[in-house]
Amino acid sequence: MLIKEAIGSGPSVDAAIEDGCRQLGMSRDDVKTEILNLPVKKTLGLFGGAPARVRIYVEETPLTIAQNYLTSIFEQMGVLEPDLKVEENENGAVFTISGDDIGFLIGRRGETLDALQYLAGLVANRNTDSYYRITINSGNYREKREQTLTALARRMAIQAVKTGRNVSLEPMNPYERRIIHTAVQGIRGATSWSEGDEAARHVIIGPEKGGSPAPKREGTGQGRPPRRDGYRGGGKPRGKRPPAKTEGTQKPTGAPIDKEIVAPQNEKPEVPLYGKIEPKK
Repeated sequence: MLIKEAIGSGPSVDAAIEDGCRQLGMSRDDVKTEILNLPVKKTLGLFGGAPARVRIYVEETPLTIAQNYLTSIFEQMGVLEPDLKVEENENGAVFTISGDDIGFLIGRRGETLDALQYLAGLVANRNTDSYYRITINSGNYREKREQTLTALARRMAIQAVKTGRNVSLEPMNPYERRIIHTAVQGIRGATSWSEGDEAARHVIIGPEKGGSPAPKREGTGQGRPPRRDGYRGGGKPRGKRPPAKTEGTQKPTGAPIDKEIVAPQNEKPEVPLYGKIEPKK
């Protein structure tokens, strides 16, 4: 917990409080006070005397720090009266923003929302020993994005097991990589891991016993150009049509004999609601 304070002085206690509030830039209703010295009148109106001294302070928690920071940022962005709902949990707080014409707060593939979340987390935790997680959502963007990534991860995991090849996805932030890893854990015979540094860190999905890397193009060292859904490689070489598939369960190549993959039947592919999954560059 961070404490901001100031010492106010004046001919009276009220005047000292007002002086302290001016120093902090806060109203009297938002602060706590502690009287240090009462005013002392001068003897015979000429000698001695002392002004009142009052300690003005406010206790700032990571939640209030993040909330004040976001409010100031929204004002600078021209969002003067956003509907900001706060739900605190045992690990941190979730800020949900709603209102008219605030789609630009999400940004391309949620990049603006992620940036605000990252900065608010830094500010809230700069003077704390334990980590206070800040999550920012706008409408139900996070939920829709999670559904899109989960569907992509399941599709690519099934593909990787069937073809015996690893699949490389686009770079993602830690929050989105966790969604991918969690979804892959639900597919038998598939596994996932992260590679790359910082902004280039991305998820690789492959069969549990190890798969072949995506084919490289001569002279570039790069894999096959990615498809629009984020898939970067794998699959059967061109010119060789795979055998007809039968409905039901199939034994994946390279998977343990006692494990089977059941591809979801009659399931329509989900289309990303907030932009396509961009390829790793």
